[in-house]
Amino acid sequence: MFCSCKEKKAEQSVLSLPYFNTADFTPEWDKPNHKIPEFSFINQNGETVTNMTYKGCIYIADFFFTSCPGICPKLTKNMAILQEGYKNDDAIKLLSHTVMPWKDSVSVLKDYGSKNNVNPEKWHLLTGDKDALYNMARTGYFADEDFTKTQDESNFIHTENFVLVDKDGYIRGVYNGTLEIDVERLKRHINILKREI
Repeated sequence: MFCSCKEKKAEQSVLSLPYFNTADFTPEWDKPNHKIPEFSFINQNGETVTNMTYKGCIYIADFFFTSCPGICPKLTKNMAILQEGYKNDDAIKLLSHTVMPWKDSVSVLKDYGSKNNVNPEKWHLLTGDKDALYNMARTGYFADEDFTKTQDESNFIHTENFVLVDKDGYIRGVYNGTLEIDVERLKRHINILKREI
């Protein structure tokens, strides 16, 4: 679906974005009450990455696994486009969490990063404890629609969502990371966030 000129003008005049405090992604304009929980995972260089790594930055988060034959290559390609677009902007960072940590070791992530031109200064690929990663996906980023419906913790997480997080750790947008039109919308929303006071 393409936006009309009128819709684009309306979006350009928007001065702020809503907050997303619940797993149903209902936009709320009042004071936010859901912040990304504290986390500590290991990146592709074997370094510990925490919330403090992203303090004061806007970032885009997603969930993937390196051997995925389906949506993940498209997600990675679109994250790479974002990396290139914001390569000179230190206020924008990227964060990809594996949902298959039992296979995606540090060395596997490093190799994947090299093959996909991931800049570790801009874009962290994270692995760690499976329960911690899945809990972060489900309760931190609301990235598992099936869990929202079934509450089945044994389900494998697979989501196409890109989640936009502001400099204070609040979710400000959710996008289909496989769709070019949604990635363009994400870029427009980043511009809005950068203008927020």
